[in-house]
Amino acid sequence: MASNKNQHYVPQCYLKNFSIDKSKAAICVYNLDRKKLIKNAPIKNQCSRNYFYGEDLALEKALQPIEGQFSEIVRTIEEPNYTLTKKDESFLKHFWLLQYLRTEAASKRNVELVEELKNTTDVPELKMELKEAVQQSMRTFFQIKNIVNDLKVCIFRNETNTSFITSDDPAVLTNRWHLLDRKAGFQSFGLRSAGNLLVLPLTPKLLMLAYDADVYYVPNIRQWVKLKNSFDIDSFNYLQILHCRANLYTEATNSLQYLECLHNRVVDIKPAQSHKINYAVLDKMDDDTKTFKVVDFAEAKEHEVALIHCQPVNVAPPTWPRCINYKHRGFMMTDGSALGFVRKARVNDFGKSGFYKVLIQKG
Repeated sequence: MASNKNQHYVPQCYLKNFSIDKSKAAICVYNLDRKKLIKNAPIKNQCSRNYFYGEDLALEKALQPIEGQFSEIVRTIEEPNYTLTKKDESFLKHFWLLQYLRTEAASKRNVELVEELKNTTDVPELKMELKEAVQQSMRTFFQIKNIVNDLKVCIFRNETNTSFITSDDPAVLTNRWHLLDRKAGFQSFGLRSAGNLLVLPLTPKLLMLAYDADVYYVPNIRQWVKLKNSFDIDSFNYLQILHCRANLYTEATNSLQYLECLHNRVVDIKPAQSHKINYAVLDKMDDDTKTFKVVDFAEAKEHEVALIHCQPVNVAPPTWPRCINYKHRGFMMTDGSALGFVRKARVNDFGKSGFYKVLIQKG
């Protein structure tokens, strides 16, 4: 069984959809470090409610209905002739955001950033425990949940013999345009960025995609997309491997060779860390304008004024699902600053003017 340090606190209501048998609370766990498939692993050992809630009963009360409703919605989606409703579409996006914020991966970034701040500023009282960071992230969810409202949703139905897999960090934020287009330069992307793709496997046969409809076009029938080629399944599964921290989950007991093959394909590009810390110090000052230059940590410690920036590390998968296409005359918004490229619906979030439209170039 995977040790506690490899548990990344995926809710039981989610993992049960990938159980080996619907009547059993067991799952197959593939550990990346050991390249070993553990069959019939108890789902409860992959989850930890107390880690999240602690003694915060108000937080627990607020989150419990969301987790319970998820199981109910997935069962409804599995029914024949189901049509995605606006209510369910909104819920799935918000559930994705909750999982994106609640994982240890997201919280560890906050802990390490605080630690970097303490080391750089020599302020010993700066400290954040991982448990505190997790709970803070989940409180953030209620403050920013509308940030994904403008994205369009499709449900992918897997009609191949290959299953969707999931992981200990299943809510994937990626951005095909940003990772492949030179215009993006070395900038990172965030929740407001143009070209975002939000991926969450729901079951071995169902997957939710929320996407920027100003950049991409996904051929669908009433928001359903049928996948009949394992190439597309593999492409989605690569994202889970690149994003996870330690464990992959599947209901397929005979999947060891398949998972090893996928893992070997991305092992050399999978980031060793989910983020990196950049430092900049004051270089010169002209009138009211301050210019900073990027330096290493040692030099930053020697300056009284320094900027610290936590940048996510993202890589492109070996292949992208062929059903996700660039939209004809697709576009994004920018003001030419370090804000980068944002979605039109999110421009007002920044409280400033000067944004203009940039057309994407296919190819």
